[in-house]
Amino acid sequence: MRLEGMARRIRRGIAVGVALAAASSGLAFAGTTAGAPSSGDAAALAALGRTTMRLPGSLPDPTRPPGTDELPGIDHIVVLMLENHTYDNVLGMLGRGDGFRLGRNGQPTATNPYPDGTVQHAFHMPTTCQLSSRPSQEWSASHNAYDSGRNDGFVRTPISPSTPGIVGGVAMGYWDAQDLPFTYSLASTFPIGDRWFASSLDQTIPERRFLVGGTSAGMTDDPGTSAGNLVPDIGFAVPSPTILDELDAFGISWGDYAAQWPLGATANVFPVTDGVQETLHQKTYEQFFTDAGAGQLPGFTIVDPDFGTQSQENPQNMVVGEGVLARVVDAVASSPDWLHTMLVVTYDEGGGYYDHVAPPPALAPDAIPPIVQPGESQYDGFTRYGFRVPAIIVSPYAKPGFTTHVLHDHTSVLAMVERKWNLPALTRRDANANDLTDFLDMRALRAQRPTFPTLPVLAAPGDTADRLACSTSGPGTIPPPGTITTR
Repeated sequence: MRLEGMARRIRRGIAVGVALAAASSGLAFAGTTAGAPSSGDAAALAALGRTTMRLPGSLPDPTRPPGTDELPGIDHIVVLMLENHTYDNVLGMLGRGDGFRLGRNGQPTATNPYPDGTVQHAFHMPTTCQLSSRPSQEWSASHNAYDSGRNDGFVRTPISPSTPGIVGGVAMGYWDAQDLPFTYSLASTFPIGDRWFASSLDQTIPERRFLVGGTSAGMTDDPGTSAGNLVPDIGFAVPSPTILDELDAFGISWGDYAAQWPLGATANVFPVTDGVQETLHQKTYEQFFTDAGAGQLPGFTIVDPDFGTQSQENPQNMVVGEGVLARVVDAVASSPDWLHTMLVVTYDEGGGYYDHVAPPPALAPDAIPPIVQPGESQYDGFTRYGFRVPAIIVSPYAKPGFTTHVLHDHTSVLAMVERKWNLPALTRRDANANDLTDFLDMRALRAQRPTFPTLPVLAAPGDTADRLACSTSGPGTIPPPGTITTR
């Protein structure tokens, strides 16, 4: 009861704080633009297809009160965010969307140079298993791979300022439908986004902060003991809510179904300010399948499997995570609530794997600068997206076989939740992010005529005994012989 009472007080404070912050800054919910953007903001807005800027605290529909249901028919939004893979690395061979360019031999033409001038060609990974220590997606490594938009530093980039060696040829590996049959079947059936970028050029926890808070609050690295890891919840001390806080403030149900609480729960990435409240919404990973089967999922759901074994981060076997994906999709599709559900499947960041599309400019979410390791550059701060990641929307109102080229990032999930329930924007990033309605057939949704009344027959996941065998035998020779040339 003590925790519940504290949480109620926090929720009341957040609701009041949202209104006071908006009023005191002149952002009262009727305001939607901030005048003429700066030149840097103009480039970021142009990438989003916008010319004006919404402000934090503004509502998607300023004519209606916050908490209003603006998208009847989509009553449950479920998010499964896997880990550490780029679009090209997973979906580059899908055959639709902006994947690998193929040569006459049907193989990707993509290459990246080594420091000695030799060239690593893109290659099909020998197994579904990954190396234990590489590639790297740390702040410096990601910016080196980006290389001012050339995307030619993946292979030659140092793993980190403090770690000797380079990422090496593994960055150019990829998987295809032979390896990930369920993923490819799902992505061939439901809409994908080939311009969904990570929110910044860094690691897991900053990305998950963007997912729920619209900012990393300065964080560029995962929690640890070095100076660049010890990032407090700055920017969130007085009350700047996460989307989870706003859902509470307006009486909208949510839950985080986590296999590892609290350290493996996305809802807990701002532990200082949100930890107590979010404990009340924590459920076990297995409970997700029970609640889905009973038609008892909340309005907003995060599914967090075991990130050490089931998320596809290296050195995991990719097909273990694919089995998780298949199980989550099946649970959503077989739920009594299927006809009112949207499942968002994406990845937190690229994991150091190659992608050929340079991240575009982004709106800085707030005034908080990146906090980096000693000796690291801040580069262009948070005004750059991270590398592309796979994104698939599974819903009864999804556009069949569709690819959207609209720019999205993880704050697009916030934009979708905010549009659904007409909630105040948290930061400049989510205020201006494109929501997810372009993945949906909105005419079908308004008419309540589902494009997918039931889940189509999809390929079985790849977690067969043959593919699981490499978990014991190893990932094979990476890079394979013959994939490095002198030009």
